[in-house]
Amino acid sequence: MTKRLSPLKRNSRKINRDITKAERYAANIAKHMVQRKRFGRFIRILGPGVITGAADDDPSGIATYSQAGAVYGNGLLWAFPFMYPLLIAVQESCSRIGAVTGKGLAAVIKQHYSKRLLYMSVFLVVIANTVNIGADFGAMASTTQLFFDIPYMILAIAYAIIIILLVVFVNYKKYAKILKWLALSLLAYPITAFMVGQNWPDVFRATFNVMPQINSNTIYLLVGMIGTTISPYLFFWDTSEVVEEEISTHRLSGAGNNPAVNRHFLRGVRIDNFVGMTITIVTAWFIVLVCASVLFRNGITEINSAADAARALEPLVKGFPNAGFIAKVIFSVGILGIGLLAIPVLAGSSSYAISETFGWREGLYRKFKKATGFYVIIIAATAIGVLINFLGIDPIKALVFAAVFNSIASVPLLWMLVKVGNNANIMGQYKNKLLSNVFLRIAATVITITVLILFYFTFFK
Repeated sequence: MTKRLSPLKRNSRKINRDITKAERYAANIAKHMVQRKRFGRFIRILGPGVITGAADDDPSGIATYSQAGAVYGNGLLWAFPFMYPLLIAVQESCSRIGAVTGKGLAAVIKQHYSKRLLYMSVFLVVIANTVNIGADFGAMASTTQLFFDIPYMILAIAYAIIIILLVVFVNYKKYAKILKWLALSLLAYPITAFMVGQNWPDVFRATFNVMPQINSNTIYLLVGMIGTTISPYLFFWDTSEVVEEEISTHRLSGAGNNPAVNRHFLRGVRIDNFVGMTITIVTAWFIVLVCASVLFRNGITEINSAADAARALEPLVKGFPNAGFIAKVIFSVGILGIGLLAIPVLAGSSSYAISETFGWREGLYRKFKKATGFYVIIIAATAIGVLINFLGIDPIKALVFAAVFNSIASVPLLWMLVKVGNNANIMGQYKNKLLSNVFLRIAATVITITVLILFYFTFFK
């Protein structure tokens, strides 16, 4: 006969089972809370690096990468794995300089090196930024004209006013959050690449086999790709934004003071930088791939307008009514979203450089009255960028030219980053390590050589 348990023992076993279930439930909750905490901490780490990375794929970058895919197909995909470690090394060095010194790049150069070198560097980056701002406004205006019959210049001026109001009157922390999420508009390109379908072995073969086609057209576009990826305005912006981040998190009482940094904090800065630069390179790679798959493959080897560039996204909405119109909307969201993100970065980069050069109060964390000169430079850079569009320059060609000019302007600044990063009087125990030195020097050497080759093809051949 089966022995029956007494009611007391049955209740005891039931209680034990309930306790075990409760313990498992509590353990699962604790596990999820730890995971959410880690994810939340990871998201909080992301800031200047992600914003810088997203701004790197500005309208100038989108136009340059689109042109590369349309003209050469997959022929220039090899440039991205080559540029990737160089970009990470350059921007990590900029971030570290800002974190360790508590100063922007121009302020560091001013304090430790010759003023002549400082003035030349600032002049080049301000000119490059202003040309880039003008080209980006042109792209935003011409993109909007795909939908609204509004005069080109009215649109450019309207966007300038919107950006100035955002920069001057919106709190930095809130604005940083806006900038961080605007980067999501770039997801249209990876999605399209997968929807179109790829011969992935051929794609990866083109990506990891260097196949340079050296002629005047190729070198011009290649220099533009390098210039729009490793851009001088990002050097100043990233350095100063890390300082702003330190101030907002109370590691620093004000720009120029000694920040409270340690290896743990710098690790967070590196993670932020790594994520931001990875977003830049992966997105740029997909832009070239999509334009190669959709435009080059169908015999469209020249992009002359925003409408031409938007056609690359048509497969994303194939089968929908008015697919061409929807593709233009998606393309426009990307151009406008990243333009709103990138133009303040460009203008802010110029303002940081000039303000630090002349010792003015600077920083987006300050109110307008506390840093009037800083904000006036942002307003002036934005306004001059708009005025460039009165010259009647073709918007697409202007975007690619801006990328090429960025490459030229970056040469002296890259060599300055090498000097600053290795200066123990500036960086102390956090000066460049072996890998940083190797990739920084490679970046400076490669860009110098490509710019010299461009000059050769332009003026002597």
